[in-house]
Amino acid sequence: MKKVVLAAAMGILSISFVQAQSMKNTLKVGVMGGAAVPNENAAANLGVDVSYQNLITPHVGLGVATGYNHFFGKDNDLGGTTLQNNSFGVVPVAALVRYYPQAKGIYVGTDLGYGFITGDEKVASNSSVNRPDGGFYLKPELGWHNRNWNVFAHYTKVFTGDDGKINIGNATQKYNAGSIGVGVAYNIGLGR
Repeated sequence: MKKVVLAAAMGILSISFVQAQSMKNTLKVGVMGGAAVPNENAAANLGVDVSYQNLITPHVGLGVATGYNHFFGKDNDLGGTTLQNNSFGVVPVAALVRYYPQAKGIYVGTDLGYGFITGDEKVASNSSVNRPDGGFYLKPELGWHNRNWNVFAHYTKVFTGDDGKINIGNATQKYNAGSIGVGVAYNIGLGR
């Protein structure tokens, strides 16, 4: 009986070790949504994330991230004119950094890179101002994780400077490609 229990324990430990090792390289596929902040030219966003992560230590992951984030344009009253802001998309190309204090629990991380802005050429359908092509991309997140899932809160921003800014009289609408929201990602182990 002792041999059976010992063999079973060794088998369980071996399977756990192999599964833990298989999660060193991970493909993360997720969805996210949120509210645009500030919400002058966009109201909300929905997106998909795809990233690759390699655990360089049991607590630190490095990788690359991309996806598509759709911002829904909204009308904005500016200097007596109603701007009919166009919807647009953001395609990030970013480096990923994550810190996992425990094998299961809270984690922190960020994506840093460049966000390509896609969609209509103009900021608003009734404006001659061109939308920006992109800018520095930042997506810090705080979340909870286990072997299969990440659930997180995030702030996503593409910094565009003064590109896409619309002035009417003394009023100004600055172009915004930023949001705050929540998301969930599924982890697919790719092996060692």
